[in-house]
Amino acid sequence: MRWGLIPFWAKEPAIGSKMINARSETAAEKPAFKASFRRKRCIVPVDGYYEWQKDGKLKLPWRIVLPSRSLFGLAGLWDAWQTPEGNLLYTFTILTIEPVDSVRSIHNRMPVVLQPENEQLWLHHPFNSPEDAVFLQSLLKPAAELEAYRVSTLVNNPANEGPECIQPI
Repeated sequence: MRWGLIPFWAKEPAIGSKMINARSETAAEKPAFKASFRRKRCIVPVDGYYEWQKDGKLKLPWRIVLPSRSLFGLAGLWDAWQTPEGNLLYTFTILTIEPVDSVRSIHNRMPVVLQPENEQLWLHHPFNSPEDAVFLQSLLKPAAELEAYRVSTLVNNPANEGPECIQPI
């Protein structure tokens, strides 16, 4: 899948670059996300994620992880868009929420970290009524604890890969 949701009804794929994240509080109602929220929920497995903290004109990269350094799942939405050639392009977005205290000073939003016990409910709970929307929203709580550490500005360029991108500085 490619990051940046392209809804099935989009005319151009460029819309995906504007939809890498979706606010969890409004995703069930927003036209770009509501069909996926109803029927196309996913979990994006990660061992950490990056946020950039503004410091004047600088953007300082931080890596955010669980204290255990284990894998965790982010709440996501997906869709399939048909290219002009007739191929399907699968894309996703990550739901965001107000940040927990441990990362609030870095950024004003954070991905929704699903609790392991809620993952199957997130994926499979039906969405047939307003009560279902309320229940699904109740699964989208902030993570209990996260740790953040500064990393190299190498992560500012997506062409850079390797262990040096996750090393603390």
